[in-house]
Amino acid sequence: MSSAPRQVTAKVFDFPRDAWYVAAWDHEVSPREPLGRTVADVPLALWRTTDGTAVALADACWHRLAPLSMGKVLGDELQCPYHGLRYSSSGRCTLMPAQKTVNPSAAVPSYPVVERHRYVWVWPGDPDLADSDLVPDMHQMDDPGWAGDGLTIAAGCNYQLVLDNLMDLTHEEFVHSGSIGQAELSESEFEISRDGERRVSVTRWMRDIDPPPFWRKNLRDRFPDFDGRVDRWQIIHYEAPSTICIDVGVAKAGTGAPEGDRSQGVNGYVMNTITPESARSSHYFWAFMRNYRLDSQLITTQLRSGVQGVFAEDEEMLVAQQRAIDANPDHAFYSLNVDGGGMWVRRILDEMLRAEGREPDAGTPRDHLRPVASR
Repeated sequence: MSSAPRQVTAKVFDFPRDAWYVAAWDHEVSPREPLGRTVADVPLALWRTTDGTAVALADACWHRLAPLSMGKVLGDELQCPYHGLRYSSSGRCTLMPAQKTVNPSAAVPSYPVVERHRYVWVWPGDPDLADSDLVPDMHQMDDPGWAGDGLTIAAGCNYQLVLDNLMDLTHEEFVHSGSIGQAELSESEFEISRDGERRVSVTRWMRDIDPPPFWRKNLRDRFPDFDGRVDRWQIIHYEAPSTICIDVGVAKAGTGAPEGDRSQGVNGYVMNTITPESARSSHYFWAFMRNYRLDSQLITTQLRSGVQGVFAEDEEMLVAQQRAIDANPDHAFYSLNVDGGGMWVRRILDEMLRAEGREPDAGTPRDHLRPVASR
């Protein structure tokens, strides 16, 4: 006899700070003017020095807390917009125009930065723990064997709601019925596995099915005469704290894709990394990368536009979900078997919070979780 699903109190969940989060696309950070962005409740001023190095300083001047992101980049320094104090990339004040001497205590925090996979990553927690080897693997973003592009969504919801959405793709049947959704998503079996301390995977195969409109179009971009049934896959790879890369695609049914031969199909990677801004808002960075027709800018643009439309449907649902959570603070989440991957994610995030000396929400009983083998 199976036990009833455990309920999870619908509260806003905290986020680890000893972690790498994407603060911006690399092209957004400029040597000409600073960019203001909040990461894990930490307001930042992002800019570049003359040699192109990306810098992240606290977005509040030492003097009167004026936002430095409203200031100017002057060579290798950032000038406050209010009284002209200047700061080096280390956050040390170098000039106070109203006086000859610089107060030795004048400084603002400077945060570790790594540029990788077309993104600027920032570590908002303890700088002594910042290890560049912990930057999540998103190598398809700049691998010459893959082509594609993406955008950013300003999502009006807690970042864990986005993670839940991406770890359980059965919602596609209902939220995206006109593009990538189909009944086989809910009907197919899946497997969940945890790899080490920071990774979880969910694997789902749908064999010998009709392709949904999105994938039929993509198959015909590569195989113009294609007409028939397909084997479809979704392999979700989560890496803590908030990066999810989804190996997706379809191939002509029976040609060996489940065994590893994808030559008769089309393969994409949906790249997602979600940065908590506040308890109820997130920066959702995404891209769709493909390994076929790499030279076609038309396909890149069409795919970006198509995925943007799909994600707009997700955004509408997630924002509505956040409103419902806020309006019903005493209500609870209930977990189904398809939530197994997302529940593992929440458990990993709890472990990260405990490592920082912060106790997770006591109303969320997640320690009982075990890997789910199948549906």
